[in-house]
Amino acid sequence: MYLVVGLGNPGAQYAGTRHNVGFLVVDVLARRAMTDLGKSQSGALADKVRLADQAVVLAKPQQYMNLSGGPTQALAAFYKVDTDHIVVVHDDLDLPFGDVRVKSGGGHGGHNGLRDLHSRLGSPSYQRVRVGISRPPKGWDTADYVLGRWTSDESASLGEVVDTAADAVEHVLRRGVSDAMNLYNQRRSGDAGQDLVS
Repeated sequence: MYLVVGLGNPGAQYAGTRHNVGFLVVDVLARRAMTDLGKSQSGALADKVRLADQAVVLAKPQQYMNLSGGPTQALAAFYKVDTDHIVVVHDDLDLPFGDVRVKSGGGHGGHNGLRDLHSRLGSPSYQRVRVGISRPPKGWDTADYVLGRWTSDESASLGEVVDTAADAVEHVLRRGVSDAMNLYNQRRSGDAGQDLVS
């Protein structure tokens, strides 16, 4: 059993913001699994599905980003999912827009959602699919940037980026995190031939 959690902020005012890209990826996975993710459970919109030949709980916590750990912990406890079988999808300022990376464990890097997950789960040993949103332009406040909306250029390729991230999640489920890291961490958006280690 796996638990796949997309990070974001609930509410219409946050839809379409950079910080909510984790929600977008889980929405794609839900469509692939033919669910609308309309069930409320443990403070999240969640559903148990079959995906990539695995039993999977897809979830979008419905508390604010910095409280994502509570619903995630509650779902993991209810479904008896080990921490290393939790896959978290989140935005990442340290990656260029469009890059998708897979990571196992590590620090939170100042990301408030990951910070709360570390605290509530008691371990950083969950798996991650990181979706690059780039650093804010000089002079921009980071909070304003992550809660801002995509530019027109970003919006034009966002669907492809989200699909790639969803593919990465399925690869983790089907082949394991090490295999997914070997595949996704060696390529860069728009630069297929260059090796890049995350």
